[in-house]
Amino acid sequence: MDHRREIPSVDKIMRQAEIGPLQQQYGHALTLQAVQSVLAELRIDSSEQRKSKSVQGEWNLLAAVERRLTEWTHPTLRPVINATGVILHTNLGRSPLSAEAIEAVRQAAEGYSTLEFDLDSGKRGSRSVHAAELLARLTGAEDALVVNNNAAAVLLVLTASAKRKQVAISRSQLVEIGGGFRIPEVMAQSGAHLVEIGTTNRVHLSDYEAALEQGAQVILRAHPSNFKIIGFTAEPEIAEIIPLAHRFNALFIDDLGSGALLDTSSYGLEHEPMVQESLSSGADLVCFSGDKLLGGPQAGIIVGRKELINKIKKAPLARAVRADKLCLAALSVTLLHYLKGEAEQKIPVWQMIAQPAEEVKARAQRLQVLLGRGEIKEGSSTVGGGSLPEETLPTFVLSLKVDRPDEFSKRLRQSEIPVITRIEQDQIVIDLRTVLQGQEDTLAAVLVKAFA
Repeated sequence: MDHRREIPSVDKIMRQAEIGPLQQQYGHALTLQAVQSVLAELRIDSSEQRKSKSVQGEWNLLAAVERRLTEWTHPTLRPVINATGVILHTNLGRSPLSAEAIEAVRQAAEGYSTLEFDLDSGKRGSRSVHAAELLARLTGAEDALVVNNNAAAVLLVLTASAKRKQVAISRSQLVEIGGGFRIPEVMAQSGAHLVEIGTTNRVHLSDYEAALEQGAQVILRAHPSNFKIIGFTAEPEIAEIIPLAHRFNALFIDDLGSGALLDTSSYGLEHEPMVQESLSSGADLVCFSGDKLLGGPQAGIIVGRKELINKIKKAPLARAVRADKLCLAALSVTLLHYLKGEAEQKIPVWQMIAQPAEEVKARAQRLQVLLGRGEIKEGSSTVGGGSLPEETLPTFVLSLKVDRPDEFSKRLRQSEIPVITRIEQDQIVIDLRTVLQGQEDTLAAVLVKAFA
């Protein structure tokens, strides 16, 4: 007998009283699509197993419809607990925002705002003003522009300032970052002409001078923030390169990437080039990220000379990559934390970097007591996010022995609140440095359930 004859019609399922709650929760149109999807699947499936499980009446079908609706509407962008010890975890959204920045986003999102409205004149304003003054005051730049990420910032700067011009860059800086973003390809897209100088491991000031003498009108420095070249190397300081560039009336553009506004060496890390240092050395334009070491929302920030920023603002591409009101709201508050000298106390990234290892140990010990298992061990946290490669912070981790670490790790990831951990030497490793304050109880509950 053809089992498909036993399958009820769409109309019959939709008339069932039990379908009412699903329609209330998910709407008539989506529920109807789910019913059609489940029935269509049954009609083309001739397996005896599916027949015995599914074609037993409307209740089984309704359960299948509910599962389908749950699958379709389950959010894919979900909050997780980062217990990896990687502070700027690119795959986990990089920088968490401060409480004040989150509140600013909420206020900007729930109603109307002065995004492009001037309250004094009652006329149209410019969205570029919202963070520009704060950035200028903080970095010493004449002006600033915020776009949606740093890759867009670099592309926009090159398109507006270096199109059809020769741009000299050291071969050691022809980098590729996450997502296949390659400096040579970005240059080609912008219309700039790449002039490679020096060698992979050594470039000298004379190499820059030779490129300028041969017609280069722009020098680009791309800070290799996610890798290191060590050994027999040489690279002139920007304090040497910039005066040379200006002697030839050439622009110096600095792509810093990480967006450090505080001195990382104060926290036991290698010194990461700071935006303020680049500008004080005479850089014409500096590009950096908002969601790396700056600790704000995803953004690309361009600071520098006012006439150059004005030209960039007028470029057609500027509108395509502009930042939205939520980004500008969060970024403005994050910048205020720096101006008020409270970045270390308010911005989660800097809270994590500044957290003493003994404090992390105390938090790990409290979790150990809650679980009644595990061993406290010394470990290392990393900054991540393409910043400070190979640099680590001393930490203490809770190491948990489990029978099948990969399976246990998957169980943690599939919890209602997913927990992301590391596996080292066949043990689950939890680094509390990157677990936000207030998440410990939730973390403990997920672990207890996973062990059960």
